[in-house]
Amino acid sequence: MGNKTLTWVFVFIGSTVGSVIPLIWGASELSFSSILLGGLGAIGGIWLSFKMTSGHY
Repeated sequence: MGNKTLTWVFVFIGSTVGSVIPLIWGASELSFSSILLGGLGAIGGIWLSFKMTSGHY
């Protein structure tokens, strides 16, 4: 799998997980916390992809 593909997979997974977490405490899918955590999850996915592809994990 190429680096770009791996990055997009991790961005998708991170943003999905980050967006679903606020549902645990009863927030809606379009709440501020859901959007914020989705963005943080996407950034975390980019970071994790970088660490995995650079060999520094």
